[in-house]
Amino acid sequence: MCFKRVLTTLRKAEYAELIALYLIQGAAAAMWLVPLTTVLSAHGLGMLRPYAYAATGLAAFISPLIFGAMADHHASPVKVLRGLAFATATMIAVVSYAIGAGWNHWLVLGLIQMYSLCASPLSSISSTVILARIEDAQKEFGPIRGMYTLGWIIGCCIVSALNADQSTRSGYAGAITWLVVAACTFFLPPLETPRAVAQLTLRQRLGWDALALLKNPDHRVVYLTVALNAIPLAAFYPYTPPHMGELGLQHTSAWMSLGQVTEIICMFSIGAMISRWRLKWVIVAGLGFSVLRFVLCAMNSQFWLLAGVFLHGASFTLVYVTAQIYLDQRVDASWRARAQALMTVVYNGAGNMFGYLSAGAWFAVCTGPAGTRWTMFWSGLALACVAVLIYFLAVYEGRMRENVPSRVARA
Repeated sequence: MCFKRVLTTLRKAEYAELIALYLIQGAAAAMWLVPLTTVLSAHGLGMLRPYAYAATGLAAFISPLIFGAMADHHASPVKVLRGLAFATATMIAVVSYAIGAGWNHWLVLGLIQMYSLCASPLSSISSTVILARIEDAQKEFGPIRGMYTLGWIIGCCIVSALNADQSTRSGYAGAITWLVVAACTFFLPPLETPRAVAQLTLRQRLGWDALALLKNPDHRVVYLTVALNAIPLAAFYPYTPPHMGELGLQHTSAWMSLGQVTEIICMFSIGAMISRWRLKWVIVAGLGFSVLRFVLCAMNSQFWLLAGVFLHGASFTLVYVTAQIYLDQRVDASWRARAQALMTVVYNGAGNMFGYLSAGAWFAVCTGPAGTRWTMFWSGLALACVAVLIYFLAVYEGRMRENVPSRVARA
């Protein structure tokens, strides 16, 4: 039914092109991010784990706003996406070679940082491309975005099928897949190249003018909620696979893809949910799943850990994707690339960087000579999610922007 509604506003060919973009991009991202922690540990680089993930957060402070401003002011978002995908493929191959060849660990970390600078803007730019092609983001974005999640599952399964959960082969597979993403951009519907804006200030060229969006009280609360929720979430990918390993689970990349099952369900349901509920309550539901996910992980058994992984997709989708739809509905079209880029900055930048570093410190506190106290570790993260939920309920009010089209649901 969701597919039928999408096809009312998109040509079938365009729809297939957008599906392919998100499907392949999701697979490429998963092939790098999910096995990274085990690959580093297998090559004697376990000490880099929190810093390697934090590199993504640091990069998200810099490149998404710059490339978002470029897509709003100078170049077609499709061309920006193509260049970034090619650069990401190149860097992930270089990093994988460096890890396998045993290069100095600081050099490896520097290369990971360079990779992150290329990869960080990809999510917001691809979202901008797709949102520009659909008429009603509330109904249509979820099912299309669900293809990214399906691709993520496929990418995880490919890594485990190649027996590459601890091998740099996962990185090389990701590099090849990013080249396919770059090739796909040649088949995407053309988007109008923005007219170059004369006499742009340095602030505008760097995309820092997007910070003006935070002056709106509701925008500010949504951005802050996403950033705060990203802090405990940052512990999920680095530390769930080691916990699985201690509990006797193998092929951790495939097991981690369980979270994408509920993500796909929520992607295809989010349009109906938003049409019936205020955006506020959809986000509250996502924050509630965030709490429950870590509570289940704290049970410290195979079944309950996998149950927590299963709920991860719902917690991510109902918070982050709903926030993306919120911005598409509430922000002027000329600002949308920068608005989505700012979302990447607060989520992948501020939230993830602080989250990865603080999760590493919390993990050290919870780890002793007898091993890791997993119940204590996950319970602390659950309490952090409770604090985010309380903040959002206390502060968010939900005001309608002036002259919002009638198709937009009340926030």
